[in-house]
Amino acid sequence: MPIIRLITTTTIISLLILILSSTFSFPVVVASLDQRGSSNNNDNASNTTSWCDETPHPDTCRHYTSHVTWPHGTQPGAGRSEFRIAIIEATLRQALDAARRVYRWKSRARTHAERATWIDCVRFHVGTVRQLNRTLHGLRSPKSCTDFDAQTWLSTSLTNLETCLTGSADLNATDWARPMMSANLSRLISNTLAVNGGLLGPQEEDDVGGGETASFPKWFGSRQRRRLLQQQPSLGSATVRGNLVVAKDGSGHYRTVQEAIDRAKMRRYRTRFVIRVKSGVYRENIEVDNDNGYIWLIGDGVRNTIITGDRSVGGGYTTYSSATAGIEGPRFVARGITFRNTAGPRKGQAVALRSTSDLSVFYQCNFEGYQDTLFVHSQRQFFRDCTVSGTIDFIFGNAAVVFQNCVISPRRPLPGQANMITAQGRNDPFQNTGISIHNSRIVPAPDLLPVVRAFKTYLGRPWMQYARTVVVRSYVDRFVYPAGWSKWQENNDFAINTLYFGEYGNYGPGASTRYRVRWKGYHAIRERAEASRFTVNGLIAGRAWLPPTGVPFTLGL
Repeated sequence: MPIIRLITTTTIISLLILILSSTFSFPVVVASLDQRGSSNNNDNASNTTSWCDETPHPDTCRHYTSHVTWPHGTQPGAGRSEFRIAIIEATLRQALDAARRVYRWKSRARTHAERATWIDCVRFHVGTVRQLNRTLHGLRSPKSCTDFDAQTWLSTSLTNLETCLTGSADLNATDWARPMMSANLSRLISNTLAVNGGLLGPQEEDDVGGGETASFPKWFGSRQRRRLLQQQPSLGSATVRGNLVVAKDGSGHYRTVQEAIDRAKMRRYRTRFVIRVKSGVYRENIEVDNDNGYIWLIGDGVRNTIITGDRSVGGGYTTYSSATAGIEGPRFVARGITFRNTAGPRKGQAVALRSTSDLSVFYQCNFEGYQDTLFVHSQRQFFRDCTVSGTIDFIFGNAAVVFQNCVISPRRPLPGQANMITAQGRNDPFQNTGISIHNSRIVPAPDLLPVVRAFKTYLGRPWMQYARTVVVRSYVDRFVYPAGWSKWQENNDFAINTLYFGEYGNYGPGASTRYRVRWKGYHAIRERAEASRFTVNGLIAGRAWLPPTGVPFTLGL
């Protein structure tokens, strides 16, 4: 059995300590939740009941928020914004309890599959606590974050919990893992998404970050803005000077990429840190931790700089932990690198790159694998001038992500298999997530081209109940099956009425929507305004955060 090295026991303990530490100001949060018996408790309960009736899970809402003290001593009649703070506080409290429960579950892990599942689930619950706290403190501080930011982070909180269960299924450990999960926590987060979603105005997505000339989200401090603007050149430049250099031949600071990433984590200021990765094939699995943000990984081009691994579900890893590159730190940037998983088509899920990095950018990169090549797990991501190749569900996850000017290239699958380009994982109708393929090319890979008639290729299938994927103004080659989209399983109508699959303004011999599926959730989009929801501006609010990177992008259609 493989040894799972993604999180050591020491790291897990440190993460749990972090959960309970004042770093996240949790003592303040817990204190406010424990203020029972105050003079306005009856009024608070009445007001809470009224708002809870509008949530997807009103009973859960009332149970966990009936004793919450509303912010600033607000009285009955206070608005949705005040209730939002109260319900997020209650949800954070439950998330802390859930994280403790999951950590204590370690004593029940007897097999390799159970231990691997437990390691992932600890990470996900820690991540959920982090996202909820980030949201709470952002909303408490005026102009610290937008409602759109909050919806992104709340969406990620729910995705984390879902990934714990899907990962346990990879290793047939679901029956073991399910009892440690809190169904009430998932319902509470769903309620927070609904409450916050009610505050998203019709123009919210067009105004994130402070207007037409904004280059940073509102929650960036002035000192961070100044430091980042002073750091040149940008990603679009031909050369970028590195803070550290990685070279296999010993001519740089380090011989492995992970060593340089670990060194970057020790820096004092979390500003842009450039790691140059010289030509070479780096056979390693890399991790960029959540507290190691602003890493720029710059290679010598996709043919020259290659990071490769061979972990897979067939080899004893969960899908999440199979990644050759796992990226969590915010504002990660990669340019000119191939990320590869060589496990092959018979080993099942085998991820080349997994990103949970908020505001991450991948420019002129390749992602190569077979099943589950690219795991766009969560948060906001942008891919420009990249190539993604694989077979089954090879672009999957629940991020808000735009692929622009990219090549999407299905490979030759095993006999009897079909190619599924996307498998989107939106599992709540209020999550602001989705996969958008924009101004790109969908063409067969060289190994598929000679046998293209022997295999069906679909644009995607629904991984979760509210899956959302669109293809916009892209070239679609003839090999795409006329129906365009596939069910999750052949004889199962799962999600076909609740998903959102759309196509707008595409061209090429496979772009006709005449014979596409006739599902309630499928949309041959006619209106420009509808299609604009899935642009860089509409889906990921890229105007607010892409300019400082220097990467080229088209804001609208």
